[in-house]
Amino acid sequence: MFTGIIEGFGTIQNITQEGSNFHFDLESSLAGELKIDQSLAHDGVCLTVVRTSPESYRVTAIDETIQKTNLSGWKIGKKVNLERCMPANGRFDGHIVQGHVDQTGVVKYIRDEDGSWLFDIEFDPASGNVTVEKGSITINGTSLTCFNSKNGRFSVAIIPYTFEHTNFHQLQVGDTVNLEFDIVGKYIQRIIRGYTAD
Repeated sequence: MFTGIIEGFGTIQNITQEGSNFHFDLESSLAGELKIDQSLAHDGVCLTVVRTSPESYRVTAIDETIQKTNLSGWKIGKKVNLERCMPANGRFDGHIVQGHVDQTGVVKYIRDEDGSWLFDIEFDPASGNVTVEKGSITINGTSLTCFNSKNGRFSVAIIPYTFEHTNFHQLQVGDTVNLEFDIVGKYIQRIIRGYTAD
């Protein structure tokens, strides 16, 4: 379980394809503290550490993950937001985050608000995911609060600390981001919609 509070960056050093799997080698100041088989959120995607060294580590993504997230667009040199699992005695500074990306969204608009930044995000509402005004959303693993919530669109405001200490400072209009919607909202939505027959 995660909270959406980013601990640091990982910089992609190498990408290797093996069958339908992709291995990502990343350099990070957290590398020396990681262990094999540890879960680590990368831009909100929970991946398992499979190799470590003092300065770098490797994670593997299966095809299902590649298809449902923005990992297919990752390039060498990209900065990735990192968060380790929350310790049992930790505080919930963000909100309950599973590290299971629901779908991707697209940055439609960025505006400098002279002290903060406003990002408009658009997503395909066909999957049934929704946001609510002042509700929680995870964008690239970062816990944020929605406003201007509409069908398939919402806004977030980014304070300077978050802008500098996550990869929001690298995002541009048209970029694809990973979205994990609030778990409580997802359960309520499922109760209301029910299940459809296959």
